[in-house]
Amino acid sequence: MSSAAAELPNQNATIPIIMTDSAVTETGIRAAALRVLAARDRLNARRIIVLLLISVLVVPICVVAIGSGLGLIALPQEMFELASRSPILFPAHMVCSALALLMAPVVLAARRRPEYHRPLGRLLGVFVVIGGLTALPVAVLSHSPLGARAGFFVQGLTWLWLLLAGIRSIRRRDVELHARLMLAMVAVTTGAVWFRILTGGAIVLGLPFDDVYTGAAWAGWMVPLAIVAARPRLSAGLLAR
Repeated sequence: MSSAAAELPNQNATIPIIMTDSAVTETGIRAAALRVLAARDRLNARRIIVLLLISVLVVPICVVAIGSGLGLIALPQEMFELASRSPILFPAHMVCSALALLMAPVVLAARRRPEYHRPLGRLLGVFVVIGGLTALPVAVLSHSPLGARAGFFVQGLTWLWLLLAGIRSIRRRDVELHARLMLAMVAVTTGAVWFRILTGGAIVLGLPFDDVYTGAAWAGWMVPLAIVAARPRLSAGLLAR
């Protein structure tokens, strides 16, 4: 009896310990769930921002570019002169580059659906090849400052190189590298958007136009490319589901 009585306090003492461990475990699970939800909310917020940028910036610029390339919208004087010197190359560059910019988000969004992603990706590649190849002579024929023409020329080469590297990577079945290269290619593609914003801002603010024009011809595509290359986690988050 004395031995059994001596064991009872020890058994009772274990009860609050078990209850405490259960409470700690439940609290940890709830905290982990909240962290997952918060991360998902941040990811959704980033996606919403991207969609807003596409809607507000990309679509209008692409519509104007396609309309200008097809002769439906009047070109500014300097672009009109360039189109006169290259009546096939310049419209082809305008239309195909704009279509590539419009298609890129759709192709990325369909990456989990091969039956859509592959044909759309091939079509996007055709537009990039035409837009990139025509960008090279258009940059040479332009009356822009020499530094700006060099920026457009290098942008076209980088655009094409990223596309070819992306094709090689997917043929080797390196899906992760392919995704990073394609996102980098899209970043270079957005240079057309940032270039127009920067040059438009120079006009509004009365800044030296030629200097801003030359800087924008490089920064418009190099800065987005650098961000994608330097922030692989951000890129992976945008691509994740």
